[in-house]
Amino acid sequence: MSLNQTLIAELKHEMPYSRTTLERIPFIEKRTWKPHDKSMEIGKLAKHLADIPSWITMTLVTDELDFAKEMPAPKVLNSNEDLLQLFDENLLKAMELLSKATDEQLMGNWTMRNGDKIFFTLPRIAVIRSWVMNHNIHHRAQLGVYLRLLDIAVPSIYGPSADEGNM
Repeated sequence: MSLNQTLIAELKHEMPYSRTTLERIPFIEKRTWKPHDKSMEIGKLAKHLADIPSWITMTLVTDELDFAKEMPAPKVLNSNEDLLQLFDENLLKAMELLSKATDEQLMGNWTMRNGDKIFFTLPRIAVIRSWVMNHNIHHRAQLGVYLRLLDIAVPSIYGPSADEGNM
């Protein structure tokens, strides 16, 4: 099995859980809510989660991300539908590019930097596994805590949640 196929299988397994979590976010009603002063607002965190699949695209079509260079303006979201559409579009494009990625491309290095300061240089496959997949799972779990604190049903992910009962 090629490396891209293992990543695609994992994305097909994990991303529906992220989408289900995003479906439950009260994006408009509670956009600025956060559980603690040091926490990210729920709207910003949900948008961040919806953006993460686009990082696969960036990892496959560039050699680096340099925060010292001008970044595109963030997309404005006005509804839960906009949030889900952003997630779906980012994931679709990522899956299309990943389906064409070769083992050689995935083993090629990619760098994250801020000008001269290099945060990491890793093979693209490691970037996708850590910076994309693990990052996605981390923020999805944070949003699960936010949902619990807002008394919104937490979706079942790796087994039943207290809200959705048995498997």
